[in-house]
Amino acid sequence: MKYTRFEELPVWQDAMALSERAFAMTDDRAFGRKGDLRSQLERAALSIANNVAEGFERGTTQELLTFLYIARGSAGEVRSMLLLAERLPAFAHLKSEISDLKSQAESISRQLRAWADNLQNSGVKGQRYLTEAARRRAEQGKRTEAFSGELERIVEKGRKGRAAQGA
Repeated sequence: MKYTRFEELPVWQDAMALSERAFAMTDDRAFGRKGDLRSQLERAALSIANNVAEGFERGTTQELLTFLYIARGSAGEVRSMLLLAERLPAFAHLKSEISDLKSQAESISRQLRAWADNLQNSGVKGQRYLTEAARRRAEQGKRTEAFSGELERIVEKGRKGRAAQGA
């Protein structure tokens, strides 16, 4: 599936859900005495989705990759803060929620890594580089590939027909 808007991206949607859950959790009274942790956790969680969005909108594969790795770093930052919260007695009553958020952040990190790996192995430079001539070349390449595939099917059908006649 080709995505045209960052809002359609499953990883962006997952990152927004993580942000919503992180903001809801930091409303807990335990974060009242830990203002810096609360603020940093909220900002890091939101940073994941924001970096996916910014990279997607940039228009080049290289810039998108840069922002995907920044987003992945923010996912690691979220997990690190959640690991700290797990160790602090003030957050013991949030153990289940913290565990769920860590799992969600890990899943997002894996998605970002897979997407980045896929982009690194593609020859696509990005939307910004798609001039009209480049679009025509890409379309011609698709037509050539389809024609070659059809020729292969015809040749194979002929081979099978001759083999059946010789039997």
